[in-house]
Amino acid sequence: MFSKFLNLDQEKQDRIINAAIKEFAQKGYDKASTNEIVKEAGISKGLLFHYFQNKKQLYLFLFEYSYELIADEFYKKVDIADTDFFSRMRQAIMIKMDLLTQYPDLFNFMQEGLMEDSAEIKVEMEKKKKELIDINFGKVYEGIDLSKFRDDVDIQKILKIITWTFEKMSDEELYKAKMQPDHKIDYKKVSREAEEYFEVLIKCFYK
Repeated sequence: MFSKFLNLDQEKQDRIINAAIKEFAQKGYDKASTNEIVKEAGISKGLLFHYFQNKKQLYLFLFEYSYELIADEFYKKVDIADTDFFSRMRQAIMIKMDLLTQYPDLFNFMQEGLMEDSAEIKVEMEKKKKELIDINFGKVYEGIDLSKFRDDVDIQKILKIITWTFEKMSDEELYKAKMQPDHKIDYKKVSREAEEYFEVLIKCFYK
């Protein structure tokens, strides 16, 4: 669908992507202006819509692009040889914190996207959010040593409880951020809170 855009030279792609991410992250979907995006990118509006049929298509492309870039970097850093589930989860948090400092604009854009209320894209974003949760938890569980979990509880139920716990935690943090003027998430505080949940879950579900 985006072959015309992806065939552009990298420098031009980057200019358009960076300009659009900046505009959407700062103003949200409804208030973001394609006029400002093309001005910042140094291209015509007609050319932008030659690559992307409309604002919605551009936004969804950017969200997918941002996720794939960060996910690629994330999974390069994960040590799959570490088969302890909670150790792997701790890794995930530390790597995310590291990537947050490396790609602050992308994280800001994705965070805003997950909080986006615009009726025009809300359904698509809710669907993408669920897809990302399913994909990421599937990969995080890959190669995990399940023998450390209790034998008297269904392992699938254990994993669902853990998944739901951190899904809810994530939802609560996004909601809190949405209520703040700057929409900022304190990731260090989230990391500390996650560690408290790890301790409880280890006591509950490890042998």
